Amino acid sequence: MTTPAFDGTLTRDWMHRFADSVYATEAELTALDQRVGDGDFGTNLTAGVRAAGHLLDAGGAEAGPSETLGCMATAFLDEIGGTSGPLFGLLFQALSRSASGNGLTSAGLAEGVEQGLAAIRRVGDAAPGDKTLVDALTPAAAALRGASGGTPPDRALSLAADAAWQGVHDTAGLSARMGRASYLGERVTGIPDPGAVGVALLFASAAGPVHTLAPYLPGAG
Repeated sequence: MTTPAFDGTLTRDWMHRFADSVYATEAELTALDQRVGDGDFGTNLTAGVRAAGHLLDAGGAEAGPSETLGCMATAFLDEIGGTSGPLFGLLFQALSRSASGNGLTSAGLAEGVEQGLAAIRRVGDAAPGDKTLVDALTPAAAALRGASGGTPPDRALSLAADAAWQGVHDTAGLSARMGRASYLGERVTGIPDPGAVGVALLFASAAGPVHTLAPYLPGAG
């Protein structure tokens, strides 16, 4: 029995939909980050997917999942400043390494996200509860780990998206212990973490572009 997997085309389509989601929600991400951070998260995420798009186009239609995700990693690690850009790069790098010759399976997704989460925690020194993207990536990793080996990747990513959005909502009730938001004290309580939103956008985009954050963040306006 063949294990369901994303091939290069499906992986590339997912990344293009992620880019569409970022472009569509850039203003909302920026407004959110202006309330809790430096106000550059939307701009940096947009710059990342734009740089990745150029690399994906140069790679051609024959690129496999590992190469496609490697392009994403290169763009975010080498081209994007700020705090979150390199952290997303580490996640894409781990996902690239987890893709096998059979494509990107649910087991590969689980392994890649777990390895990416571990790398992000090492580099960023953030833990669950610190009001960072880790608070969305941790439940997403758990959801992927809980998916059976035969679960199709699109279904596994849907479960990861649901878990990540719940993590986003949970960050609204947290007090920040990292970054600029940690200096704002109670003023950031009730506001979701922008980096966590970016993580949820990544997983949600497997099913289709997210055109607005409003349905997902009813209290973020």
